[in-house]
Amino acid sequence: MQNDTEKKDIFDKIMSARLFKPFEGVYKAHKEVLLYLFFGVLTTAVSFVTAGIAKAALESAALSKDTVANVSTVIAWVCSVTFAYITNRIWVFESQAEGAKGIIAEGASFYGGRIFTLLVETFMMWAGYSKLNFNYWLTKIAANVVVVVLNYIISKLLVFRKQG
Repeated sequence: MQNDTEKKDIFDKIMSARLFKPFEGVYKAHKEVLLYLFFGVLTTAVSFVTAGIAKAALESAALSKDTVANVSTVIAWVCSVTFAYITNRIWVFESQAEGAKGIIAEGASFYGGRIFTLLVETFMMWAGYSKLNFNYWLTKIAANVVVVVLNYIISKLLVFRKQG
């Protein structure tokens, strides 16, 4: 939790505004999780928008359902993971990694964890959409819920763990 002598980020400043003052205590007590959820929603939006664009382009090329599901998922993954790394590093976990070596190691760890959850999501899309013929978007939503939880655990325990 942040004390008053620490530098306030944009979210701290927003939450200290009169309109949000009643929620400031809850925000301060649960800042990391709240920001993770906030950026998780935005990351999901990035994922869904890029998946939708890729899905439409791939379907217009008359590709198989397997190809559409897998390729659109990978494209969405690249865009959303890049967005997530930047926002998680700066605001959610307030990374202390410094220098090229530290940031590269942290980024590699972040992307490595996301590769694991990409495989989980890809499997869920293949099983749900391609094989069981569930609705694409309902399958995508279910897969993203699982991925968000796994990503938080990986980020908290492995990637952005506090040193010292």
